[in-house]
Amino acid sequence: MPSMLPDSWETALGEELDKPYFQQLTDFVEDERREHRIFPPRDEVFAALEATPFDRVKVLILGQDPYHGEGQGHGLCFSVRPGVKTPPSLRNIFKELRDELGYPMPDNGYLMPWAEQGVLLLNAVLTVREGEANSHKGKGWERFTDAVISAVSDRPDPAVFVLWGNYAKKKLPLIDTARHTVIQGAHPSPLSAKLFLGSRPFGQMDEAVKKQGHDPIDWRIPDLKATA
Repeated sequence: MPSMLPDSWETALGEELDKPYFQQLTDFVEDERREHRIFPPRDEVFAALEATPFDRVKVLILGQDPYHGEGQGHGLCFSVRPGVKTPPSLRNIFKELRDELGYPMPDNGYLMPWAEQGVLLLNAVLTVREGEANSHKGKGWERFTDAVISAVSDRPDPAVFVLWGNYAKKKLPLIDTARHTVIQGAHPSPLSAKLFLGSRPFGQMDEAVKKQGHDPIDWRIPDLKATA
């Protein structure tokens, strides 16, 4: 596991790494890596924070834990690397984006273009055992990512927090709703897709980002075939 946070997050979160729970968490994850395949790889555990600097967060989308299939989890919630089949939840996100804003379904699920524009794609739990969803739940990651949420909430610059599903909605008390915009809705999972599809969250995000004085986000994901 990386021993240091990206520079932009160091002031906001550095003290978390010195707390006993984080050392216990580090030991747990390293023990797990010796016995099992763990996603994402060590150098991608903090990929979301590396891709979206602390002072550039416009939107925080909260996921639960990384995809646990071969080659899927790479540190950004809902995202998969180019060439990896788009998972069902992300397909539903793309369907909503198409139906709401008219953007075509992309041929890949790589969400780095969002992250580079200020969309922090944060999972509440940052590692997972291959093939076992939620296998690292309750081991300490939630305390760390709660600190991430709180740090963004405590920032003078407002942001938009997107809480999809009951798990994410439990984080609402961490957010100063007087200064920030919170968008809540159903999770894009196939289990709740009927509630998610048609909820029109992207227009709400766009309006909030605009009101907060930030540059708009281009939600389109470039097709791989177009950049090959």
